[in-house]
Amino acid sequence: MAGRRRKRPNFSRIHAFSCGKASFIGEHSLIGGPGFSRIVYCNDPERAEASLINYGDNYVRTTKYTLVSFLPKSLFEQFRRVANFFFLLSAILAFFPVTPWESPFSSIFPLTFVVALTMGKEIIEDWRRRKQDIEMNNRKVKVHRGGGFDSAKWRDLKVGDVVKVEKDEFFPADLILLSSSYDDAICYVETTNLDGETNLKLKQASEETSKLQEDSSFQNFKATIACEDPNANLYSFIGSMELEGQQYPLTPQQLLLRDSKLRNTDFIYGVVIFTGHDTKVVQNSTEPPSKRSNIERRMDNIVYLLFGLLFMISFVGSVFFGIYTSEDIENGKMTRWYLRPDDTSIFYDPNRAAVAAMLHFLTFLMLYGYFIPISLYVSIEIVKILQSFFINQDLHMYYEETDKPARARTSNLNEELGQVHTILSDKTGTLTCNSMEFIKCSIAGVAYGQGVTEVERALARRKGSPREQVSVEKDDNVAQIAVAKPPVKGFNFLDERIMNGNWVNEPHAKVIQNFLRLLAVCHTAIPEVDEETGKVSYEAESPDEAAFVIAARELGFEFYERTQTTILLHEFDPLSGRKVERSYKLLNVIEFSSARKRMSVIVRDEDGNLLLLSKGADSVMFERLSKNGREFEEKTREHINEYADAGLRTLILAYRELDEEEYNRFNREFTEAKSIVSADREQIVEEIAEQIEKDLILLGATAVEDKLQNGVPECIDKLAQAGIKLWVLTGDKMETAINIGFACSLLRQGMKQIIISSETPEIKSLEKLEDKSAAAEAIKASVLHQIQEGKASLSTSDENPEAFALIIDGKSLTYALEDDVKDSFLELAIGCASVICCRSSPKQKALVTRLVKTKTARTTLAIGDGANDVGMLQEADIGIGISGAEGMQAVMSSDIAIAQFRFLERLLLVHGHWCYRRISSMVCYFFYKNITFGFTLFFFEIYASFSGQPVYNDWYLSLYNVLFTSLPVIALGVLDQDVSAEFCLKFPLLYQEGVQNSLFRWTRILSWQFNGLLSATLIFFLCISALESQAFRKSGEVVGLEILGAAIYTCVVWVVNCQMAVSINYFTFIHHIFIWGSILFWYLFLLAYGAMDPTISTTAYKVFIEACAPAPSYWLVTLLVVVACLIPYFACASIKMRFFPSYHQMIHWINKDGRVNDPEYCSVVRSRSIRHTTVGFTARFEASKRFEDNSESIP
Repeated sequence: MAGRRRKRPNFSRIHAFSCGKASFIGEHSLIGGPGFSRIVYCNDPERAEASLINYGDNYVRTTKYTLVSFLPKSLFEQFRRVANFFFLLSAILAFFPVTPWESPFSSIFPLTFVVALTMGKEIIEDWRRRKQDIEMNNRKVKVHRGGGFDSAKWRDLKVGDVVKVEKDEFFPADLILLSSSYDDAICYVETTNLDGETNLKLKQASEETSKLQEDSSFQNFKATIACEDPNANLYSFIGSMELEGQQYPLTPQQLLLRDSKLRNTDFIYGVVIFTGHDTKVVQNSTEPPSKRSNIERRMDNIVYLLFGLLFMISFVGSVFFGIYTSEDIENGKMTRWYLRPDDTSIFYDPNRAAVAAMLHFLTFLMLYGYFIPISLYVSIEIVKILQSFFINQDLHMYYEETDKPARARTSNLNEELGQVHTILSDKTGTLTCNSMEFIKCSIAGVAYGQGVTEVERALARRKGSPREQVSVEKDDNVAQIAVAKPPVKGFNFLDERIMNGNWVNEPHAKVIQNFLRLLAVCHTAIPEVDEETGKVSYEAESPDEAAFVIAARELGFEFYERTQTTILLHEFDPLSGRKVERSYKLLNVIEFSSARKRMSVIVRDEDGNLLLLSKGADSVMFERLSKNGREFEEKTREHINEYADAGLRTLILAYRELDEEEYNRFNREFTEAKSIVSADREQIVEEIAEQIEKDLILLGATAVEDKLQNGVPECIDKLAQAGIKLWVLTGDKMETAINIGFACSLLRQGMKQIIISSETPEIKSLEKLEDKSAAAEAIKASVLHQIQEGKASLSTSDENPEAFALIIDGKSLTYALEDDVKDSFLELAIGCASVICCRSSPKQKALVTRLVKTKTARTTLAIGDGANDVGMLQEADIGIGISGAEGMQAVMSSDIAIAQFRFLERLLLVHGHWCYRRISSMVCYFFYKNITFGFTLFFFEIYASFSGQPVYNDWYLSLYNVLFTSLPVIALGVLDQDVSAEFCLKFPLLYQEGVQNSLFRWTRILSWQFNGLLSATLIFFLCISALESQAFRKSGEVVGLEILGAAIYTCVVWVVNCQMAVSINYFTFIHHIFIWGSILFWYLFLLAYGAMDPTISTTAYKVFIEACAPAPSYWLVTLLVVVACLIPYFACASIKMRFFPSYHQMIHWINKDGRVNDPEYCSVVRSRSIRHTTVGFTARFEASKRFEDNSESIP
């Protein structure tokens, strides 16, 4: 029956939280005042008072536009670009007499085409967002309407509705928890979508509503909630509920946030308090920062430069035109008689030459506007979208295990991927898997576990080859054992001494039994039994805790059920040699906190013994051992130090038996403390827990591994060879971060470590000062002194300064980032090969990223997988989100999402290199072809005494950028490759082209523009010289304006397309179709347009059929001009290839000579690729080789 209640554990009896016993304290007095005025009528959203308030609906819109706002907003976005705004003004001026064109529509067409294309792209992108909105807003949830619960869409929810959410469903709005399927009205909530945390949060309803146990309970339910107004704070809530005339407080413990998921709970009932854009998750959503690439910013400067050129030549033309016009009538004689200066309009009036010059200035601005490539921006957008498509479709960046490909969430930064100078990376979940595995343990002073971690392998290489050989042998033994048994997630432990029940033969079998029992009992995990297979899985608050429970199960102590305050195990019985069922009555849970660094449970076993089972950090556990409980302390300390060196996370396990009197006294005080309503309740609970968590008996220690992701060391090595620096920003402690650094080859043997730590005796003594401000200043001075010492070490060292590594902790980083210290800190960090920032907060990660980005003026890339990395990703030039185990916050805030860190190698070295090279070449070529075209217009104006008469037909002008030269440049931007992907990875130095911006320097940009000017000069003057006196028709008529214009235009189309052909490195059939097709299309257009009525085709009427095509001189001039224009380019390219070859040209030589697989020849060229680096296993190998050579040279 719907809503039927199952008996579930009553956790309020064992947990330390206050069990719904909240009271009106402190901030609750604010209710009803400013910011706390929201009134919610529960289960009665249609009442008159509710309708008067008129809260928003539950529809959430993430689209950029609406049907009404699309046109004005989109047009505003388009004409914010200075080029588009200029062409808009030109289009308006085309309707006035100053226009150089016969038809204004020919000038409007290109602008309309480009703007319409861009707006069409905006429509498509916004429609995708709209489809996601529709899918989310149309999800179903059960709502109490008309006496029962019926399905309704999320969008139809109203404030005050009572909803029923079932297991594994998302909460449709912000709710107040009323009751749940548990007797004490608790529920488990997963907030991965909000904060990236995978551990489950425990929520509990108020005791007064926890009795609403069935669907029918809400038939007559009415209540009024007064609470805070909508705000963005996820972790606070203040409110009160009036129920049956009584007021009850509401706290964050009852708040369920939209987009959280219900876990391990069959169902909950809740009342909607915030809907739609009032919900806290939407209130927290901010517009991502606007990011623009370096190339795009420089491109704007080039456009401004061309605008300057446009105004300059327009001014020069208008001045000369004014001079010529003023001299048109001298002594009654007309100089330019064909203009009829004695009977003309103001545009050619010699008596008002200055006015005519000003009007012609506007004419020239419109005419020479073709210097500005109108289709540049839209072409680049199309190219970037297609580049992003190829990134998304790259199978080498597809992660089959999670079925996640790479996903470029924005196409604006493709070329930035080829210019990255510094990578700032998170550690957990980014370099490591964020998947904890139980791998080793120490029990009764004996170390168990034969597995070898990635860090141990790195340590073996660090300490010498004999240990490394042992590690390899261990690996082989472990692999042989593992063949017989399938892998278990969370359990990578192999040691036959205690597996399969063999622990009973160990000398300290009783200690091992207690150790495994503690693992199986001391936790808050929830078991789930698969009804088909009978296999037990666990939902735990953290991956570590899940690994412990799984380890206990695999070693013979299976936790399989929780009943009412009871934990049930299947234990291996050493007497009978088989598993038996054992139950432990769970009396109390003393929860883990960052301050306590431990958790404990108190249970009663079947023999009636009271046991305190505890696990925690070694820093707090050893001091709580009794004198008689320290038998194995020395050995255990040795083992946990070894485990820490191996990069493992350790916990100490201990226990003691309690007597009834001691426990009763503790339980009474503990229960009273939990019921206290005051700000220091938690402190009182901890103080009482301290009194019983003492005199413990040490059992041993656990060690779990957060494994490195596959391919991380190899990826870091390749990035280092490419000249990219890597900084690690992590919240882990320094020892763990250092060990991971060795594992992934960021650190190596012989690298000097500059450690800036707040754990020095000097700083610890300063922290004890009563004057906190004076202490802070003293600590800051100490940190600054350590930084100065590090800089001194860099400057005085005889070694390569890159052989240093900087390691700094979070507290020191706080002072290092202050305004008067950060420059010194950055100078030190830049001088080091590796930088590791430990114990970093999310804010510190963002501040470090900002410091590197702004002070170095180089491209930075941040990569992370959790909500704590969002600030760093948004602050960097490029944010890469890892779609891992910490939710989607990082991915949703990123520019590009990948599934594994190792994919960064291909993303940067292949796609980044290609995209940078393609966009750079594309932009240079774009300006080249427009300068070529624009200067032919300018030269004709000189030839025509600056009369404003264009040499080309109106539609020739309009279609140049749109039809005859646009497709080849798009093909260049999407498909060109200087070298293959294989060679990009084999020769990482190629990447330095982007880091040094060698392909988009001003010298290269200006050289292409000079090439355009040279081509325009050759085209115009060769055409004029060759055709001026040629007869073109049967009647012997010499060349006229229409024939000259068609001939010059033909030469321009041929030259710019052939220039494209000789510039391309990697030809495909698409290039051939676009390049030669564009030239062919020009001739087809000339035929079709020339066949139209003369009123339409004007100067193009049958010009090709009757004049150009039959004349051999037309074809010969075209051939001569194309050859003449390409000779300078070929000459420069030949000289450069012969005497100054670029690196990719050398690689082409290898390929053409067939020596790709010749290791000796290839290594000579490849040696230029591998930079002198001290990061990565290549650098480590070279260092060890140098060490061996030096050792051999010592007699």
